[in-house]
Amino acid sequence: MELARGANTVVDGTSLKVAVNGSAPGTVDLMVFQLDERNQVRNDADFVFFNQPVSPEGAVRLESGGIIEIDIARLPADIHQLSVAVALDAAANGTLSAVGGLGVVVEQAGSTAIVAQALGLTSERAAVLVEIYRRGTDWKVRNVSAGWDSGLADLVTAFGVSVDEEPQSRSAGSAESADGIRTVPDEAKLSMVKREKLDLRKREVAKVLLTKGGNGIRARVVLVIDKTGSMAKQYRTRVVHRVVERMVPVAIQLDDDGKLEPYLYAVSFVKLPEISVHDAEEWSDTYLHLRGSHGGFNYDQIGAANREVPIMTEILSGLTRGSAPTLVLFFTDGGFSERKEITKLMREASGLPAFWQFVGIGKANYGVLEKLDDLDGRVVDNAGFFALDDIDTVDDAQLYTRLLSEFPDWHKAAVAAGITTP
Repeated sequence: MELARGANTVVDGTSLKVAVNGSAPGTVDLMVFQLDERNQVRNDADFVFFNQPVSPEGAVRLESGGIIEIDIARLPADIHQLSVAVALDAAANGTLSAVGGLGVVVEQAGSTAIVAQALGLTSERAAVLVEIYRRGTDWKVRNVSAGWDSGLADLVTAFGVSVDEEPQSRSAGSAESADGIRTVPDEAKLSMVKREKLDLRKREVAKVLLTKGGNGIRARVVLVIDKTGSMAKQYRTRVVHRVVERMVPVAIQLDDDGKLEPYLYAVSFVKLPEISVHDAEEWSDTYLHLRGSHGGFNYDQIGAANREVPIMTEILSGLTRGSAPTLVLFFTDGGFSERKEITKLMREASGLPAFWQFVGIGKANYGVLEKLDDLDGRVVDNAGFFALDDIDTVDDAQLYTRLLSEFPDWHKAAVAAGITTP
């Protein structure tokens, strides 16, 4: 059954599989709005998109490949309509009319599929493709194919999603909302979808810190990434790129200027330009490499084998007892063979204002890192370790909980010992 623009039909049953052809994450983003009788979301949780892929009660789920699973029976009584929409990313050129095959197929269990091609679009950059809505005791689907030339901002605003569209001046400092979520000026340079994604991650970071009594801590955030040959797969599959993306919200929440201070290491190390939220993708493409010359740095000179002592010594050399805290986020696939030297350094480092959070990626031998919790002879417990192996299988809530749970405890102990500032 094919629906013309504006046409509608009754859907059979309560289980629907909606396939949106032409959607592509990061270019043509797919989303669903759960709407009440006013045609508005009840709150921002009713906005289902790539970084919030399930509605609060689980009735709507975004799956990979542009698929939406809908269980009508689970929809709350005050939800009267689902609007299935798409929007071009701010960085994408053109309009939705140029997206080949854009449209929707609604599959019904045991019944005929309903086809709703996107028809009549011209200059729109965001559009509602179909509505699935209540009519008495029935549910119906309508081919809408209408939208907004200005794109995502007007789309989400039309349905009542909270959006702060006032850009901050470049000279403005960071700000903090009533619920403790920090914002830095560079966030205003992001597209709306990327800002929504970032906001959700910042909330998860803030939630961990609040739970552990660490809200309000201001710390320098240092990111260290392994550049050894055994990390080739992590670079080739862009795992390290996604590490950078997911560490940016930590810096925003902790660091005064919201920037990451990055290093790559192998036999030696290189200190790279700081990472700001608005240029994290470009930074990763420029500087995350194993070999060659990139961004003015010779990566071959850094080497390809593990030697952690030089980079650890470099970071320690910039610390002074009694100064502000530093959080070191150290990502590696293992190979810490200089056990004696590293153990000595960690004992010496316990009297300096830094917490070392080691993260294992890549299913490797992590050596001395696995013994840090039992290391004696330290003024305070100044290090943590956990292995993710595959960071892409861990959601944001789990990642930030594991990454940040020990840092507030260290900070309290270090303040009490006169190692760092409150």
